[in-house]
Amino acid sequence: MQPSTPDKYRPFPPVPLTGRTWPDKTITAAPIWLSTDLRDGNQALFEPLDPASKLRLFELLTRVGFKEIEVAFPAASQTDFDFVRSLIEDSHIPSDVTISVLSQCREHLIRRTMESLQGARRAIVHIYASTAPVFMKTVFRKTPEEVIAMAVSSVKLIRELAAAQPATEWALEFSPENFSGSDLTFARDISDAVAEAWGATPDDKLIVNLPATVELATPNVYADQIEWMCRNLKHRQSMIISVHTHNDRGAAVAAAELALLAGAERVEGCLFGNGERTGNADLVTMGLNLYTQGINPGLDFTELDKLARTAEELTGLPVHPRHPYAGDLVFTAFSGSHQDAIKKGMAARQPGDVWDVPYLPVDPEDLGRGYDSIVRVNSQSGKGGVAYLMETSHGMVMPRRLQVEFSGAVQRRADAKGGEISATELWDLFATEYLKLKKPLLYAGHHLIERDKGQGVSLTVGLDKKTLGLSGLGNGPIDATVHALGLPITLHSYEERAISQGADAKAAAFVEVSMEGVKGMTFGVGVHENIVTASILAVVSAVNRLLAMATREVRAEMLEKLKEE
Repeated sequence: MQPSTPDKYRPFPPVPLTGRTWPDKTITAAPIWLSTDLRDGNQALFEPLDPASKLRLFELLTRVGFKEIEVAFPAASQTDFDFVRSLIEDSHIPSDVTISVLSQCREHLIRRTMESLQGARRAIVHIYASTAPVFMKTVFRKTPEEVIAMAVSSVKLIRELAAAQPATEWALEFSPENFSGSDLTFARDISDAVAEAWGATPDDKLIVNLPATVELATPNVYADQIEWMCRNLKHRQSMIISVHTHNDRGAAVAAAELALLAGAERVEGCLFGNGERTGNADLVTMGLNLYTQGINPGLDFTELDKLARTAEELTGLPVHPRHPYAGDLVFTAFSGSHQDAIKKGMAARQPGDVWDVPYLPVDPEDLGRGYDSIVRVNSQSGKGGVAYLMETSHGMVMPRRLQVEFSGAVQRRADAKGGEISATELWDLFATEYLKLKKPLLYAGHHLIERDKGQGVSLTVGLDKKTLGLSGLGNGPIDATVHALGLPITLHSYEERAISQGADAKAAAFVEVSMEGVKGMTFGVGVHENIVTASILAVVSAVNRLLAMATREVRAEMLEKLKEE
């Protein structure tokens, strides 16, 4: 590409740093993590989360293991203010979790922010002031001296208001916003001034967050900026250096990792890289990068598929199938040479071996993924396109994750049989895997019952040569069926599609479910002229598949629950 104006853009200037030490260092421990999904992530969504969804996401973040969570900009809206109040008043905050809230350096916003935190056990008040010349000159029209004075007066006000709430343990975070495009000397001076105004000490540290608000250069330049600050801050020993990287150049994770080498101790970001513009540092990717180097990230990603599906549901943003670690296809090989190498690597593994399998940087099982979809059949490997044949020959358009799951069964059949698998054999295999399951649970019939606030179902099933009559109430027939079965099942997705037309038209229903005590998720499929019947059949199919996946003890426990119902 030849720009029409060659001098329209100019290269980012080098950092005045000699004898840099970060290139010789390695990361040996996880940083302090802060999730900003509920603040930066939320304001980046097409439709901001409603209070119930916000609470679900907050609880999800605590289960993953985040100990610091930026929950809102409470002075920005009544919705954000009320959410902070509900977290505190309704005791949703675990004792080991600290909430953080954001505010500009403006008196009325700070007062409103501090009001929102009344009664909190511990809270981080995060204030920011832009220090980049272009922002000071064109946006805020303030001199550097005026910006420092504004920040210092804001800190003094926070100290005064905090003193009036002595039951709360207060921490302060300051961000020289647009640090990545700021004069380093000015960023240093304002950070030291804030530390002095707060009275920061080595025992009561100020969090100094140095954000790449806009990613302007290569990650090594950002690392130089962080090392320069760590060397030159007057009150460095009384500070926790934090970073908040954005992904404008596609290197947010790399920049955050190099920043840790350069002296940073804390990382802010979002699940799966959500955030404004191109997003924030992806904390899932960064945490698992540490994990693959033998470092405990302190975050629990052992059920990564469930985490991804829940994040997709809440945010409305899909996790790309090629997303590092979490994508549906990242552990799937289509190339014949890749398939061969993976097979040989898996066959060579012995119990207790260090993980060293070609093309797989992490053991999928560590993330709650199975091995079935590692090697898949498609036209690239000479065994035919499973999804294509199922659609063109049988009208069955499978959800993408079901394609991945079913291809494992196809691969096993292909390995046992050798040669091609015909379209007819493919359908027979699909029916065996999903439609003809008769044990242990056999669908015998159902009757819907209308209720004022939902829908009930009277369900008849066969179990151990006995007939059971079950009933349940839910917001629809699927939810009612799940309640009728009385098992600890979680429904993650539901889809329905027509598979034929005319008088003999049938519908296919697909459910993706998990069960407590059973590792991973699986699909159930139902096919029937009636879509409600197809949906109930899909739930029964899924339960039978989950019970087949369960250990003997869990299976026995679940069967007893069914009999008790």
